[in-house]
Amino acid sequence: MAIPSMSFREVLRKLLPLSKPVTPIISLTKGLERETNLTMTQVIASESPGRPTGVLTGPNLAGEVLAGDATAAVVATENESLRAQAFQVFSTETFRVYTSEDVVGCELGGAFKNVLALAVGMTTGLGNGDNTRAAVVTRGLAELARLGSAMGGAAETFSGLAGLGDLVATCFSPQSRNRYVGEQLGKGRKTAEVLAEMNNVAEGVVTAPAVTSLAEIHKVETPISDQVTAVLEGKITVIDAYDILLMREQRSER
Repeated sequence: MAIPSMSFREVLRKLLPLSKPVTPIISLTKGLERETNLTMTQVIASESPGRPTGVLTGPNLAGEVLAGDATAAVVATENESLRAQAFQVFSTETFRVYTSEDVVGCELGGAFKNVLALAVGMTTGLGNGDNTRAAVVTRGLAELARLGSAMGGAAETFSGLAGLGDLVATCFSPQSRNRYVGEQLGKGRKTAEVLAEMNNVAEGVVTAPAVTSLAEIHKVETPISDQVTAVLEGKITVIDAYDILLMREQRSER
């Protein structure tokens, strides 16, 4: 299922009567359900308990995959036989698939990186350079690792394809929809205005409030994501967010 997170449950409910309860469902969606803060495999489990599920994620910009450029991805599922099956189904000569048992870590990596791509785009829209972008990516990765670990993800997942790999691709590629939205916001445009002119979905816009909510629940600091959420909700400007982050207390890196 490659359905935007905001429509995932609705479409899933329509599809379930057409499939057997034992048919696996692999999610390609990189987002969280805004109302519940659930990952997509958790949504599947809530609608179809006991069904085999998994996620396929990684630094996979669609245009480059279609062009046949060499690409790596990770398929994560707790079901050992499904891991082997999914590996066979998705692997091609140019699409290299690795496997993982860390479903929640892989899903959080795929969702969180869209929020950080918004942040990188905002700094770019403000006119900042590579130093700033590198700082946002690095400190953003630390936020992802803190929250992901608190939610049960494995630390190594966040330095792998679903974490750092996807983060680099989405934050630095001009093809990234989330980075584009962030750039436009950094130039002073409103969220609704930018989204209205797009034909595609920028998952980070929906995911950012969910990340902020999850961070509060798990008592984890996610300052970059929090400021992105505040900008999206119209509470502060991008310049305000930039200044707030610069004024944070400097301390040991961790």
